[in-house]
Amino acid sequence: MKVYHDDGKIKIRSMVPEDAKILFDTYLSYGWHPSIETYENYYRDQEEKKSLVFIAEYEDRVSGQCTLALNPTEGPWGNQRYPYIEDLTVFFDVHNKGIGSKLMDAAEQEASKFSKMVYLAVGVHSGYGPAQRMYVKRGYNFDGSGVWYKGKPLDPYDPCVNDDELLLFMSKELCNGIK
Repeated sequence: MKVYHDDGKIKIRSMVPEDAKILFDTYLSYGWHPSIETYENYYRDQEEKKSLVFIAEYEDRVSGQCTLALNPTEGPWGNQRYPYIEDLTVFFDVHNKGIGSKLMDAAEQEASKFSKMVYLAVGVHSGYGPAQRMYVKRGYNFDGSGVWYKGKPLDPYDPCVNDDELLLFMSKELCNGIK
């Protein structure tokens, strides 16, 4: 297990197999429709070095996660070897404690070892409002490709649903990134 950050209250570390069930159970308790396979695949991808998985602990309890895909295929920079931050989530009972920022710090620091740029996608409905604000404050800019739906750019006036698959992509130049 690798530790990326530990200030005595918030720890950011790599994923261990037991985290998959904790993430699944927590998201299920929110009324979401998670799949245990998603979190088991996160661990597998980490072990196969396809991605890095960051687990947040707050006061020694798993409290959120984020992944960094190292060679993603989705989005406007898919297959261009720019790292992609995805699935940043902080458990509801520990919002506003700086956990999301520490997860982002770790992801950006690791991304800078591979690239001069990192990107992410954010949902457009109000549930993503805090994330939208955080990304802008951290220096992420919209890429200009417009709204994406179900993995593809959405043409003007095409119908869609304001669900978790309606996304805007954003990117950030990394100061210390590989050129």
